[in-house]
Amino acid sequence: MSLDIKKMIPEKDHHFYLPKDAISNLGSVSKLSQKHPVNILITGKEGCGKSSLVRQYAAKKGLPMATFQIGILSEPGQLFGEHRLKDGETYYQPFLFPEAIQTPGCVIHLEEINRPEHPKALNMLFSLLSDDRQVWTDEMGLIKVADGVVFFATLNEGEEFVGTEMLDAALRDRFYILQVGYLPGPVEKQVLSAKTGISEEQALTIVNIANKIRGNPKFNISLSTRHALMIAELLAVGTPIQDAFALSLQVNQDVLESILLSLHLGMGAKGELGEVEYELY
Repeated sequence: MSLDIKKMIPEKDHHFYLPKDAISNLGSVSKLSQKHPVNILITGKEGCGKSSLVRQYAAKKGLPMATFQIGILSEPGQLFGEHRLKDGETYYQPFLFPEAIQTPGCVIHLEEINRPEHPKALNMLFSLLSDDRQVWTDEMGLIKVADGVVFFATLNEGEEFVGTEMLDAALRDRFYILQVGYLPGPVEKQVLSAKTGISEEQALTIVNIANKIRGNPKFNISLSTRHALMIAELLAVGTPIQDAFALSLQVNQDVLESILLSLHLGMGAKGELGEVEYELY
């Protein structure tokens, strides 16, 4: 049974925050997409809501969304379809991607665009993301990007991300760039409490520890908003906070104990992003 892309509209997250300037920029993207397809590259630390931002954009605009895992690609054209064998005969089976890019107003999420199995696997994206907005395949003929389509690509960059590559400069040049980061302490506290049901005091404790770990390079621990939510969910079902951190951060109790002792719990949550204002999106 084929999917009806027009019905693939994600649910809105009622506790999703973004900086005011990012919200304004997404408004500009929406207006620009009414003139022609648009490409947006979302960068930032892992677990800070890059994929969630794409879903929230589609949900708020009431647009269908289709996500494609770039990490599985090993050759050009693999997004479009493949040859299959049935009853001794070969036939071409189109995939969801060509249908999605030909659906007006569809939000296309190219997840982890810098993680293909082979860099040449992205070659057919160049034409789709350029001013031409079309590509030719022998099996399907000329495929044109529909009006109002927005391509969102997300990536993690850095030596710590095994399997990733530097994004090709010519490909990166086709995107507007939107950066996301950690939420300020008071906002993150509110999100943790609202999403998991823990008390504000418990959420504040998580945020205190998280921001101190993030700000101290000697710990060498990545503690994303995603991790903070995982910790909050464990607290919500009665897990002691030390155990919740140990489970979520994959550190042993001795290391965690030394971290907690060095942090001196009880400090108030502080915004880590200066004067940047955040709002519900």
